[in-house]
Amino acid sequence: MSPWDAFALIAIVAGVAKILSPFATAFADRLRGGRAAREPDPQLANDVEQLQLRLAEVEERLDFAERLLARGGEADQIRGGAPR
Repeated sequence: MSPWDAFALIAIVAGVAKILSPFATAFADRLRGGRAAREPDPQLANDVEQLQLRLAEVEERLDFAERLLARGGEADQIRGGAPR
């Protein structure tokens, strides 16, 4: 094995170790019961709840728009709608 081959092998192993390090740390924490055992963050839970409410509102608006588009030429008959 040439010195360049050894250098390339060491660089590859170091790169793989660098990439896998966060995953190995998370796995070790999970085994020890570290991060998974913490209490949930109330601010994060509130933010998630607010986002769920906003998503539900957006879904309702999307459903309305889809129904409106499905009517086709009847859009002119909606009060306040722009004439074609």
